[in-house]
Amino acid sequence: MEKMTGGQAAVKALEAEGVSTLFGLIGSATMEMFDALYDARGIRFIGVHDERTGTHMADGYARMSGQAGVILAGQNGPGATNLVTGLAQAKAAYSPVVSLAGALASGHVYRDAFQEVDQQALFKPVTKKVWTATGADRVPEMMREAFREALAPRRGPVQLNLPRDVLSGQAEFGAFQTPGQYRPFAAPAGAPEAIDRAAAMLAKAARPVIIAGGGIKNTGAAEPCLALAEAAGCPVVTSPGHGDAVPFGHPLNAGQMGPRGNVVASRLVKEADVILALGTRIGFNSTFYSYDNINERAEIIQVEMEPTAIGRYFPVSLGIHGDAPTVAGQLTAALAKMDARTKAEAWTEAFKAERSAYLQTRDAEADVDSTPLQPSGLFKTLRDVLPKDAAITMDAGTLCLQATDALNYWQPKSLFTPLDFGLVGFSFACGLGVKLAAPDRPVVSLMGDGGFGMTVSELSTAVDHGINTVTVVMNNCCWGAEKAYQRDFFGERYIGADVSSPPFDKLAELYGAKGYRADTLPQLAEAVEDALQCGKPAVIDTMVDPSALYSFRRDSFKHRGG
Repeated sequence: MEKMTGGQAAVKALEAEGVSTLFGLIGSATMEMFDALYDARGIRFIGVHDERTGTHMADGYARMSGQAGVILAGQNGPGATNLVTGLAQAKAAYSPVVSLAGALASGHVYRDAFQEVDQQALFKPVTKKVWTATGADRVPEMMREAFREALAPRRGPVQLNLPRDVLSGQAEFGAFQTPGQYRPFAAPAGAPEAIDRAAAMLAKAARPVIIAGGGIKNTGAAEPCLALAEAAGCPVVTSPGHGDAVPFGHPLNAGQMGPRGNVVASRLVKEADVILALGTRIGFNSTFYSYDNINERAEIIQVEMEPTAIGRYFPVSLGIHGDAPTVAGQLTAALAKMDARTKAEAWTEAFKAERSAYLQTRDAEADVDSTPLQPSGLFKTLRDVLPKDAAITMDAGTLCLQATDALNYWQPKSLFTPLDFGLVGFSFACGLGVKLAAPDRPVVSLMGDGGFGMTVSELSTAVDHGINTVTVVMNNCCWGAEKAYQRDFFGERYIGADVSSPPFDKLAELYGAKGYRADTLPQLAEAVEDALQCGKPAVIDTMVDPSALYSFRRDSFKHRGG
């Protein structure tokens, strides 16, 4: 037994979990914990400038590494409230973020104390679960519970509040448990009879298609997914934001489907007679919940770890509760026992020809001559110069939504987006977390000028800690999505849509980063290639035509015509 403070016990618990990177912002409420971190040589502390962006870093770290990303808000009250947006983002992405925050001393609760806010209630809607530690002796137990909950299917963020008196209190502690002692997990397989039935449906299909979602991407399961596609002889489309679930270069990869996907992948889902939804909810970004984007007559086989997601938005012919890669392997084995399948050959060969023509046309029709730059030319340039092992982060917004399926994702995991939360101001901070999780991968963050302006202070974090990502600011001097809606549906009555910013290349230099200005595509190509080798965090400010806008949510404004 060893006597220590709650703060020391919290850090020992992090060490027992194998945490090597901790994001946070110091505060007086957690000084006992920070003092213990001073001696924790195995934990690298990344001090951030805002708890929101620190949470995005932890989110990116978690998604890339597959482990929990940890954020520590050192101060109760405002330090804790700043976490909310980042945690809501992580919840929408099913990202396992463990959020720790200092909390009011227990004896001051409900006394209108300095910086008092009900943190237990505050975080409930934006996390899987919230705890407030009740004593120093229970800190290790609650830390274990936080990691277990965050990493249990379906993964997601959790919040642990640590009151001042709990961190400063003392208790006797024995050995700290390691994850293998309390967190065993085996991925569940599909029921044999369901597997046989699903395999028979795929074998008889004339127009089968697989939708690969987060259940494939987040588990790094491209190989079992593609083995199944090859066995079934059918194309694979990916749900939006998961375009990297399978490698771009595979001949059966159709790219992202749905209202924000490409025409080839979207057509496949609209015409398929059997749809295997493999680790996807078939949710909003994929379908807008509309049969305009999925064949109403198709038989749907939905494979999900979360049973309540099965058939939630579209009725299914067969629901399989199971781990997506495990079920994919079972289906591949079942198909191998069946007679040769030829029904889908014409469908798949026609798809391959259409996909090849689409990619050729995409390059041939890209506008590479206009100034200011057009999105199609910008995206073609990035396709040409980005390394195949690049990890790419995105914001929300009109340009990033266009970019999501316009770039090529050769190596899973390589695409990180806000997904269903649609957050602007996510990409740069997320990229820093991705880079820390995969230091040998080049990381390129795309965002607009508005979003980068929200988070530019984290350039100090990148410079101070040598986190060398490349940020491409697609600068169109406006909030592009909203300006597009004002143009298309509100008679060009613009208000609040324009953005002014300093030259981001010069601002980057003031922070100690490398700055570039690119007004032409050759300048952009040269800047990206140099930035990837410069040995510093880099920002490329490139001007994009402000009129090159696109209204994605036309469904929301159809009542206005236009």
